[in-house]
Amino acid sequence: MAQRLIVIGGDAAGMAAASQARRRRDRADLEIVAFERGHYTSYSACGIPYWISGLVPEPDALIARDPDTFRGKFQIDVRMRHEVTAIDLDRREVVARDLEGGREIRERFDELVYAAGAVPIKPPFARTDVGGVFGMQTLDDGAALRDWLESEPKPRRAVVVGGGYIGVELAEALILRGLSVTLVEQADQPMATVDGDMAELVADAMTGIGIHIRTGLGVTGLEERDGRISAVVTAEGPIPADVVVLGLGVRPNTELAKAAGLPTGPTGAIRVDRRMRVPDLPGVWAAGDCVECLHRVSGMPVHVPLGTHANKQGRVAGINIGGGYATFAGVIGTAVTKVCDLEVGRTGLREKDAVAAGFEFVSVVAESTNRAVYYPGARTMTVKLIAERPNGRLLGAQIVGWSEAAKRIDALAVALWNGMTVDEMTSLDLGYAPPYAPVWDPVLIAARKAVDALTSSAR
Repeated sequence: MAQRLIVIGGDAAGMAAASQARRRRDRADLEIVAFERGHYTSYSACGIPYWISGLVPEPDALIARDPDTFRGKFQIDVRMRHEVTAIDLDRREVVARDLEGGREIRERFDELVYAAGAVPIKPPFARTDVGGVFGMQTLDDGAALRDWLESEPKPRRAVVVGGGYIGVELAEALILRGLSVTLVEQADQPMATVDGDMAELVADAMTGIGIHIRTGLGVTGLEERDGRISAVVTAEGPIPADVVVLGLGVRPNTELAKAAGLPTGPTGAIRVDRRMRVPDLPGVWAAGDCVECLHRVSGMPVHVPLGTHANKQGRVAGINIGGGYATFAGVIGTAVTKVCDLEVGRTGLREKDAVAAGFEFVSVVAESTNRAVYYPGARTMTVKLIAERPNGRLLGAQIVGWSEAAKRIDALAVALWNGMTVDEMTSLDLGYAPPYAPVWDPVLIAARKAVDALTSSAR
């Protein structure tokens, strides 16, 4: 009898695991059944704001592989609109409910991949019975928001609650759709993934495209009229709204896993080893936004829900299930985004992360230009480096600037990944041509400034 692999979750991590396992074991040796409660498989959740804005015309453009491709090419039994409601590790079974037909089924497994992802953080005020209030995590969430924006009466005023990546990107998307947008953030800055001095540059760009930012302000409730959202309630009074988007981040989707006995770590996500195995549970694997992993700089467990990590982790699990050997090496938190034409990149530790991890460090901010200063289109680029003291090892980096800014974070991420010092970085052989960089690249200028800061602090 063929072994059976059950996959819970049909997006990046789950289907990467299923696909890799199939490449190494044929159907006669391994049956694969994947359960997905939504309407889509293997899609780009990161692309949802650009579909909301209209920059991406159709949701199909965000789908890497549809269910029929997995069924035909990969011989994977994909069960759409099926939600797994229980895992029985003793009987080696999962219980799933057909969300459209109502039928409950049981399926045995020899191997199990838990890839249920993450779910939006929804505070107590986020009542689900009020029309026009949306979390944003799945393509189904995006479709619901698009339908609301195109319904009558057309929404004119939007409030985005939370100033992280999804909040900032959706605020811009709603501006592009012609709405008046207010972003409410409880902290004293939007974009908390960078330090405050860099976040100020982002806030200026957001204000410049018409987003009204309210920081240091918590939301306490919602007001409705005839079942539709009419205002967001704050300590400083109500903010009128025809649509509210919750951009408060996500938490690992682990309720089902914890009920089955899968262990969680200090981040609240599932603990796994480097091969993506769940400790002490033979044949049980987990991957994606529901797991925690090692931060290579701080050495601490972290929960960093990004599609890049989910795909890699799923691939590692699938290779191992298929009889190969692979490990996931950890993360350093590299990410990029944009506000209008302003690009933002970050990798490694922020200042507060370095303090929490117990490092002594210097931080420097260097301003340069994205191109040779005489070349048309040259604009300011700001690079921040955080380096360990006294050895100069790079701990983190942030970039805010215009064209050619964000992807420069990749050079810094490679340096960080490989434990380079800022002194070593001053000799990096980076590309130069006037349309793309000044003769001293902004990365090199920042590294030189960090070396000077380390030298001064050693005196």
